[in-house]
Amino acid sequence: MRSASPGKIRCFATTAETPGNNTLKNLHLTVAAVIERHGRYLVVEELAGGEQVINQPAGHVEPGESLLAAVVRETREETGWLFEPQAISGIYLWQHPDNGERFLRVVFCGSCRDHRAGQPLDDGILRALWLSRQELESRGAQLRSPMVLRAIDDCKAGQHFPLDMFREIEIEALTERAQVV
Repeated sequence: MRSASPGKIRCFATTAETPGNNTLKNLHLTVAAVIERHGRYLVVEELAGGEQVINQPAGHVEPGESLLAAVVRETREETGWLFEPQAISGIYLWQHPDNGERFLRVVFCGSCRDHRAGQPLDDGILRALWLSRQELESRGAQLRSPMVLRAIDDCKAGQHFPLDMFREIEIEALTERAQVV
């Protein structure tokens, strides 16, 4: 395969569905918020796959939505709190052991304000609550995935990256300067 010449961007896509293939078919782009207040973390109890689980405020990034907008929206919809992201604390790739689906989760840490206590919560969300790290660990079997505690631990350890680490590239501006082949 020859390399792209300067000024050109080469786009590749794979559609093969063989086991072990690195396709994007089952990759879910998600965001999550880690919010700590007085030693407790904002989490949600939700129904997933018919089971009651604990998760951070989290969800899928919608088409055309930025990562920042997605994490603010998901936190408001699931908890009633307005999330103010201050840093990216981690990017996690996890494969569900039962169905093979893969999740690329971008986790933001920050603070929250402006709680709307009477706001109806997203479908499937039972309630929002504040739990300590120890309380979450004691409920390990209820955690939606291993990413829940890992994200808290990374944020607590000071793993913080700038919010502008991800850059959105407008395709119109990009095509003005480069030829897609």
